[in-house]
Amino acid sequence: MKYIEHTTDLCVVGGGIAGLCTAVSAARNGIKVILMQDRPVLGGNASSEIRMWMGGAKGKNTRETGIVEEMMLENYYINKSLSFNVWDDVLYGIVKGEENITLLLNCSCLDAKCENNKILSVKGWQMTSETFHTVYAKYYADCSGDSILAPLTGAKFMLGREAKSDFGETIPPDVADKRTMGMSILLQPRETDHKCEFIKPEWAYTYEDDKALGGRGHMMEDDSNFWWLELGGMDDSIHDTDKLHDELLKIAYGVWDHVKNKGDHGADNWELDWVGAVPGKRESRRYVGEYIVNQNDVEAGGKFDDAVAYAGWSMDDHFPEGFYYSGGHPTIYHPAPSPWCLPLRALYSKETENLVFAGRNISVTHAALSSCRVMATCGTLGQAIGTAVALSVKEGKHIRDIDIGKVQQTLLYDDSYIPGIKRIVSELTKNAKTAEKYEVLKNGEDRPQGENANCVSVKCGEDIVFSFDKFEDISEMRIIFDSNLNRPRYNMPCMFKLHEEHYKVPKTLVKSYRITAHTEDGDKVIYETARNRQRMNKIPAGIRADSITITPLETWGNEEVNIFSVDFI
Repeated sequence: MKYIEHTTDLCVVGGGIAGLCTAVSAARNGIKVILMQDRPVLGGNASSEIRMWMGGAKGKNTRETGIVEEMMLENYYINKSLSFNVWDDVLYGIVKGEENITLLLNCSCLDAKCENNKILSVKGWQMTSETFHTVYAKYYADCSGDSILAPLTGAKFMLGREAKSDFGETIPPDVADKRTMGMSILLQPRETDHKCEFIKPEWAYTYEDDKALGGRGHMMEDDSNFWWLELGGMDDSIHDTDKLHDELLKIAYGVWDHVKNKGDHGADNWELDWVGAVPGKRESRRYVGEYIVNQNDVEAGGKFDDAVAYAGWSMDDHFPEGFYYSGGHPTIYHPAPSPWCLPLRALYSKETENLVFAGRNISVTHAALSSCRVMATCGTLGQAIGTAVALSVKEGKHIRDIDIGKVQQTLLYDDSYIPGIKRIVSELTKNAKTAEKYEVLKNGEDRPQGENANCVSVKCGEDIVFSFDKFEDISEMRIIFDSNLNRPRYNMPCMFKLHEEHYKVPKTLVKSYRITAHTEDGDKVIYETARNRQRMNKIPAGIRADSITITPLETWGNEEVNIFSVDFI
């Protein structure tokens, strides 16, 4: 056995989308991070092991940006064949690209030391290297989904459904219970150009008719990932996971046998390509934070002064019986506004001084969780808490005492979106002179707001010039291009069609552009690229200039170029 000790600023436990975004945002904001993940890949429910698509806020122009958008656009650029294994490695590459992150894969958190309501260290077992890792950190972010640090540290948490009277909600039952939403094992079929046979394993269940599936949609044209192959809400959603996996596997193969062999479901040319190795969970432990967000907060739009992230999925409350629910559709889509905001106070522990969290384990009621548990939302929560922790560490203040305005502005500059909070542009940006047509690029709005497009459309090759009254020191430029926030929603397909057109770099995005500065020594090209695939571009400038010219040269397919913002620091 080996024993390794680490000292760091932030230890992130759990490498799903929330944990990844927590680690990356903290690292980019200047602190050291250990990311401890108990699986061999990153991504959690979105990884190749589970393959749940990344849902988020619904409605026009509500798509999550920041790190969530970055990983999706990088995937479109690299992963032409839509391989889930390549998607894993896209996420891996984003993490490994950060020099402030030490990544521990295959490392399960199994112990913690605490004193006076403060975590002193956590210990993980890395099975591939037979190594115990002990991490000493200033903050610990539990992004594990199941809140593994709760039983290890004694941090207060909630489990199950509250009673209606507890928070004045209408969705919960009259009497509180320990029931949760369940976990799903997903199927992924692949379309071929020929008829495919399927033989059911003898150990799988048999479903002779559609009635046996409770009316759940299972035609191939439904574009379904079979999310309703769900169990666990009536059981212990943590300790019964392996037992439930076995039952779900029998159901899954029985359902595919039904699709292929029990009537015409449009599946003749489809074959079973993949079955989930790990069930994807929706709900287990939720921490008690400084504030507990409830159904009424959701319905009111989340009007919090310390808003740092947002959601916009419906209150999609799955029945605990899952597949065995016999009353019709297995979930109720209670309406929720999109977007509604989440506060920083719901992302750190009320009692454990240096414990923070992001993902489906934040401080919300069961009802509120049903609207903010999807992964794009979890990613924005991760970026929010990672940024807040970084500011807390650098300023030497507890997270509850840092300037919330500074947290919000840092997030907005890093292309997170916080509805209702306006980004403040720098004085250098305000003072830059440009043609009236381009003035909108300086207004601090990085996406359409209502009927206001907030963007400039130009032709490829058109120069956009910003000038200053005198030579100015410019350390960084920031440009927000148009990645089409209203494109088809998800990051990866749920089934592999013979021809798939949705998953590629958006045509609206700028592919190549050039930046030229007029310096004291004359014109100088300070940046040029022919392979941009990101919405947000931060360009280290490090020059002294009295004018800057941006020349977009080519998009990924659009005739016109759309630009939302240009900033100078």
